[in-house]
Amino acid sequence: MPKFNYVAMNQRGKEEKGTLDVASQNEAINRLKDMGFFPTKVTEATAEPKKGAKGKKGGKKPAKAKKKGKKGDINIPMPKFLQGKVKPKVLTTFTRQLATLVDAGLPLLRGLRVLGKQERNPALKGIIEELAVAIEGGSTFSEGLAQHPKTFNKLFINMVKAGEMGGVLEVVLNRLSEFMEKAEKIKGKVVAAMFYPAAVMVVAGLILLLLMVVVVPKFKQIFADMLEGEPLPDFTQIVMNISDYIKDQTIIFPAWAGDWPVPGPAVWYPIAFFIFLKILAKTKFGSYWLDFGKLKAPVVGPLVSKVSISRFSRTLGTLVSSGVPILQALTIVRETSGNMVVARAVTMVHESVKEGDTITVPLETSKVFPPMVISMIDVGEQTGALPEMLMRIADNFDEEVDNAVAALTSLLEPIMIVFLAIIVGSIVIALFLPLIKLIDKLGG
Repeated sequence: MPKFNYVAMNQRGKEEKGTLDVASQNEAINRLKDMGFFPTKVTEATAEPKKGAKGKKGGKKPAKAKKKGKKGDINIPMPKFLQGKVKPKVLTTFTRQLATLVDAGLPLLRGLRVLGKQERNPALKGIIEELAVAIEGGSTFSEGLAQHPKTFNKLFINMVKAGEMGGVLEVVLNRLSEFMEKAEKIKGKVVAAMFYPAAVMVVAGLILLLLMVVVVPKFKQIFADMLEGEPLPDFTQIVMNISDYIKDQTIIFPAWAGDWPVPGPAVWYPIAFFIFLKILAKTKFGSYWLDFGKLKAPVVGPLVSKVSISRFSRTLGTLVSSGVPILQALTIVRETSGNMVVARAVTMVHESVKEGDTITVPLETSKVFPPMVISMIDVGEQTGALPEMLMRIADNFDEEVDNAVAALTSLLEPIMIVFLAIIVGSIVIALFLPLIKLIDKLGG
């Protein structure tokens, strides 16, 4: 009876190799499926030719060994520092595609191989290849992911680990892809809503800078010749002084004339303030108060608060529904919250649950979450439907984020129009006042 060598994946995603004594290849595949394996390669075993034996007439000649050093034989992997980072959008697409392949019954290793061949992002392509090698070596998928902490956060790794332990990896990957897609959707809406106001303000700022540095100084020279030494009106003099200050303190425009002055406070103060904020954000004290300021900001604060609550609810709900223990889930939520104030509230919840208390009391004490959220979480705890209630809270706040972004955009447009009208109108009035004074002088 012929023998067939096989390569297959077991139900945990590990590769198995062996030999079967069966009559045909189809029988070998059916036998592997009965054993609970997913066959990836089944070939008939052939007797190896003896060393030094020449091929018989009509037989195939032994293949020549490839010589080392030939062009194309050496495969040098791209260094990691040249690969770049994996963007969240690219990672979300990869997770969705892998979830689809695994859900369709394709073995995990083969699914990674398929995605690795078609992946265009060099960083993610290299990571997928390393994941496939790790799984071939006997590691689990979560252990392979843990080797790339800069790409896969603890939320991703722990959810995959819970799916492997429960034998529901395809379900967890689907939930994870849905979570990442909704997070990217919210982020995209906020960025898209802020793009128009930001673009308008940048263009308006450049136009005003051009007016103050190029146009206003020319009028200053004209007025000096026309008024013959008479003082300018007070408002016009203020605008001229502002124009001189901007022109003298800006390093770009004086360079056109071949003059490179040392930048003044108008250049160094914003740079120093930006560096100070960066350093402050790296300390626990500074990052906490900066995040607290974001939550309490007059216009943007409510939007930041809604995004933080939605992220907390969806992350915790996704982890608990995927089988991650509640204490471990709270630790992951704290580390992925993105806001120190929310992270401190989650720490209080973690300590409360660790001592056997409920979630709602520390949430209410933190004064970060609104009463409606606390009440819904309380009902979810009492009825045993906490994951479903958390996901419902996240969906509600996602809708509120959409409404808040639309309201903020509609509010910013008239504010920008009024602001620009005041600035440009002030410059125009300041330039017309000397002309009025000159007309009065000629009329007298």
